[in-house]
Amino acid sequence: MKITAIIASLLISVAAFAAPGEITQAHKDKAASLVKQMTLQEKISMIGGAIDGFHIAAVPRLGIPAVRMADGPQGVRNHTVSILYPAGIAAAASWNRAAVHDMGAAIGQDAKVRGVGIMLGPGVNIYRSPLCGRNFEYFGEDPYLASEMAVEYINGMQAEGVMATIKHFAFNNSEYDRHGLSSNVDERTANEIYFPTFRKAVEKAHVGAVMTSYNMINGTHSAENPWLIKDNLRRWGFEGIVMSDWTSTYSTLGCLESGLDLEMPSPYMLNEKMIRPLLENGVITEAVIDEKVQHILQALIAFDLLKAPEEAKEENSAFSYRSAYNLAVEAPVLLKNDGVLPLAKKTRIAVLGSDAFNMPRGGGSGNVHPKGDERISVAKGMKALGKNYPVDLLYPVGDHYDTAENIAALEKAGVAVVVVGYDQKTEGENFDRTYALPKGQEKEIKFALEHNKKVVVVVFSGGEVDLGEWGDKVDAILFVWYAGQSGGTAIADLLTGKVSPSGHLPFTFWGSEKANPVSAFYYPTDAYKVSFPDYNRTARPAHVKYNYSEYAEGVFVGYRGVEHFNVKPLYPFGYGLSYTSFAYEGLSVVPAGDGFDVSFTVRNTGKVAGAAVPQIYVAPLSPKVLRPARELKGFEKVSLPKGASQQVSIHLSRADFAYYSTADHDWKVDAGTYKIQLGTSSQDIVLEQSIKL
Repeated sequence: MKITAIIASLLISVAAFAAPGEITQAHKDKAASLVKQMTLQEKISMIGGAIDGFHIAAVPRLGIPAVRMADGPQGVRNHTVSILYPAGIAAAASWNRAAVHDMGAAIGQDAKVRGVGIMLGPGVNIYRSPLCGRNFEYFGEDPYLASEMAVEYINGMQAEGVMATIKHFAFNNSEYDRHGLSSNVDERTANEIYFPTFRKAVEKAHVGAVMTSYNMINGTHSAENPWLIKDNLRRWGFEGIVMSDWTSTYSTLGCLESGLDLEMPSPYMLNEKMIRPLLENGVITEAVIDEKVQHILQALIAFDLLKAPEEAKEENSAFSYRSAYNLAVEAPVLLKNDGVLPLAKKTRIAVLGSDAFNMPRGGGSGNVHPKGDERISVAKGMKALGKNYPVDLLYPVGDHYDTAENIAALEKAGVAVVVVGYDQKTEGENFDRTYALPKGQEKEIKFALEHNKKVVVVVFSGGEVDLGEWGDKVDAILFVWYAGQSGGTAIADLLTGKVSPSGHLPFTFWGSEKANPVSAFYYPTDAYKVSFPDYNRTARPAHVKYNYSEYAEGVFVGYRGVEHFNVKPLYPFGYGLSYTSFAYEGLSVVPAGDGFDVSFTVRNTGKVAGAAVPQIYVAPLSPKVLRPARELKGFEKVSLPKGASQQVSIHLSRADFAYYSTADHDWKVDAGTYKIQLGTSSQDIVLEQSIKL
């Protein structure tokens, strides 16, 4: 009896100290018990979406409630208003793990009070091209940076008892023809670039759910791809729910055999009418259904979601508002500054532009709806500065600004702030966007340049835009991504120097669409028909062909391709200006544990407080296989008062020196010499030291 009690006590202790969302044996056992009690009809009902397409079906007689989901990597949407946070690309541009963790926690709190148990975020697909309509939801071009952001977001959210869903698995790197496009990717590229963020979310953050993507992978749709789900995701140790993206299923048997657990938003393919004949004819066994229900239930149990949802309580949103503002002020990247910023007090400011008077955000499932009076535009944020900064708001007449009144206001102002960029109509889900700014916006910048000697351009965008006609003519460029509902306040604080900009680019800013090596492979150059097995597939008409995108750049996407393709970017990955300056010294790399400890000192040498983002890159010398010149393997965001310094230490493990070997079908570390490089961007290496492995 004593031994039994001790074992029970130990099991309780282990469960108590399990990471948020980690599925234990106790969770599996409870799920298995429930599966045994369920009828076939009940089990089939659980593997397809229910009610409004945002619920998992209930089984009332067993005490299993309908569990509610909601869209929104940037906040809670679907039948609610909620706080709108900065977009995923802004989170990545902050390079601030703590701020992103708080964002995840805050969204988790917002979800919980609304009775939402599963949030459909974060989105983590790699940025290949600025044309992808959903780049704004994602964490940039680098798998290490994206992984660090994803883990923090997930840990923050799941600590609040809300399940995170990492998406879109995998290779969903464009919105062009997303149901019919095949992403053709080789094994090494998949493992080095496109899988790591998903894998770290599984192994480090114990993410509760994974959503498959719309596209095909080498000819097979993601939701029906056993190589993707069984041979990779499950082998990483994932034991949670694999769900489809909405209406991304195309056959019953394909979804049954792939390892998919849950078809969303409704059981188009995984319904009793289609499944029963396959069972009766011995094509599949009931164990296939049982396994899916087991995965769903053990994940719900791990998050304590089998209890009936509580009635919504009064929101304590102070933390949420603070988190949204903090990220909005941490994320903007100052690309250019000829000394006009920060704006001096008493400077008369003229504010104009297509995005000056609204609160731009990306479209689709990331389009969260905040309360109307909480949407702070740049114009509203600037106007709120009071008798310190006189502000004139220039309103358009029809589709132009060039009225006598606006010209007079511009010529009287000490500086013009032109706010341009995209919004939910021009950048979003299910369509790719233009590289050039939306129609008419370059004319707005030109108009300001004609009537004022100092012009600052603020850009809302999910990625790179064409600066060709105006980039070298304006005095300053501030990229603010989609800054959330507090964005106007944060931008005003940055422009006036209340806070020094500290965002850094999470992608390479090439300077032209053609300069990006991926541009040659991004859109299909040919088309082909995919030959599918004849099982209940909803096929395209015979005259419609399936398109493919060859990932021909391989592992040399983004900054990894700079040296490989011999193309110099306009602004490199990791780049960002500040109102202060920093110095680095004392780089030391010493063996420690399974790798090396890298330490150095960073000092604020300027006149105001600010935050530096030192970046650690690993550069192999004379590699045995073709590899990028350097790869990001560590970073910190360091806030310092003027004159202050801080020692920073970053650990590199042996895995940080690895590449994926297609011969071994596994990761491999070659002996040899490597440089450990400290940079302020991928192209600005300030200190380095060689080590032998």
